[in-house]
Amino acid sequence: MSADTVPVAEWGPVTGWGRTAPTAARLIRPRTYEEAAAAVRGCGVRGGIARGLGRAYGDAAQNAGGAVLDMTGLDRIHAIDADGGTVLCDAGVSLHRLMEVLLPLGWFVPVTPGTRYVTVGGAIGADIHGKNHHVCGSFARHVLSLELLTADGGVRTVERGTPLFDATAGGMGLTGVILTATVRLQPVETALMSVDTERAADLDDLMARLSATDHRYRYSVAWIDLLARGAATGRAVLTRGDHAPLDALDARARREPLAFRTSRLPAAPAFLPEGLLSRTSVGLFNEFWYRRAPRARRGQLQRISTFFHPLDGVPHWNRIYGRGGFVQYQFVVGHGREETLRRIVRRISARRCPSFLAVLKRFGRADAGWLSFPMPGWTLALDVPAGLPGLGAFLDELDEQVAAAGGRVYLAKDSRLRPELLASMYPRLDDFRALRAELDPRGVFTSDLSRRLAL
Repeated sequence: MSADTVPVAEWGPVTGWGRTAPTAARLIRPRTYEEAAAAVRGCGVRGGIARGLGRAYGDAAQNAGGAVLDMTGLDRIHAIDADGGTVLCDAGVSLHRLMEVLLPLGWFVPVTPGTRYVTVGGAIGADIHGKNHHVCGSFARHVLSLELLTADGGVRTVERGTPLFDATAGGMGLTGVILTATVRLQPVETALMSVDTERAADLDDLMARLSATDHRYRYSVAWIDLLARGAATGRAVLTRGDHAPLDALDARARREPLAFRTSRLPAAPAFLPEGLLSRTSVGLFNEFWYRRAPRARRGQLQRISTFFHPLDGVPHWNRIYGRGGFVQYQFVVGHGREETLRRIVRRISARRCPSFLAVLKRFGRADAGWLSFPMPGWTLALDVPAGLPGLGAFLDELDEQVAAAGGRVYLAKDSRLRPELLASMYPRLDDFRALRAELDPRGVFTSDLSRRLAL
C-alpha cells in the first residue's frame, strides 16, 4: 500500500465515556503505521486527534469537524522480554490484552486504572494512575521509550527523560500519535490479590488510617459515602492489598496460579429512565454498601479483575446515568491542604450530590510529565449525573477552591473546566504550549479539549 493512501473515513458522533457532549468528526481507522502517517498528513484544517477505547470521560479524544484516528487497529505485541520484564507493543494494545498475554508468564502491567479497557497509547497520553500511585507512580514512569508520529508525518523515537517525552506523558495526544511503547512490567507469582478491607467512621478516621499504614500496601483505595452527613461525613470502606504469593493459595488454586479469569454480567440497557440515580436511591445503595462491608477483614483472596476492575464486568455501565450522561470530577490537593479536602467533602455532602462511585486515594511523588495530573497529596473522584440542577456552577466553585489550594483537576476526565484556572493548576503549561508550537506550528493535533482550554 502506498504511504500516501489514506484509510477509509466516515463521519459520525464521538463522545467521551461520560456521554455528555458528543461532536461530529471524521473517523479514520488506520491499520498500518503508513496509513496513520497518511491520515495525519491529510487530516485537514480542523486537525486530528488519536483515540483509543474511548474511556476518557470528557472531550479529550473528540474533535468537532475534524479527524479522529481510531488507533485500536494497531494492536500488535511485538516483543516480550520474559527475563527482563519488558514488553514492546503497539499503542492500540489494551491493558486487558496485555494481562491475557503477560500474566501466564508471571508479569503484570505496572499501573492500571479502574478499567482494563484502556490502550497503551491512552495510558501514556493521560499518564494514568491507579491504586498504587503512592508506591509506583503513574504509567509513564514505567515507559522506557516510545515512537511518536509527529505533525510532519515523520516518526521520532522518544526516550524517557527528554522534554518531548515529558510533554507527551499526560499531554492528551497533542504532541503526536503514539505508535509503539516499551513498558517495564511488574513481576507476580499469582493472578490473585490478597486484600484487606475495613470501615472508616468518617473522613478524618479515613485519612488517619491511610496516612498511618498506606506504606504497608502496594495498592490502596477507599470508597467514600458522599451522601453521609453529620458525624458520619466522609465515612468510607478502605480496601488495600498486594499480589498474593504462591504459598497463599490452596492446592486447587496452585494448579493454575497465573490463570487470568474475569466475570461478566449482562450489559446495562441502552436507555434508562432519567432520574433513576436519585438522592434516595443512591443513599440507599450507599447505606447498603457501607453496612455490608466488614469492619475488618484480612487476607481475602480476590481475582485481579474483582480487585481492580469491578465495573468492567458490566458492559456499557455508563448507560446507567440515562441519556444525559454523567460528569466524573477528579481533583488533587497537596499534603497540608487537608482542610480544603474536608471543606469540599462537606460541600458535596450538603449539596446532596447523588454519587455512588466516589473514591479517595493518596498520591505519592509527582512524575515528570508537564501536564501529568498526580501530585503528592489527596485525590477525590466522583461521578454525578450531568443533568443535576446547578451542577456547572457548583463544580466551578469547587474548581476555585482546588486552584486556591494549589491543586488541579484531571484533564482526562474533564469536560467543563474554565481555561483561566488552568495555568495555576499546571505550572508547566507555558513550557507545554511552547514545545507544542515548535513541534506542531500548524496545530495539526487538535481536540475539543485543546480548543476549550487553549492548550
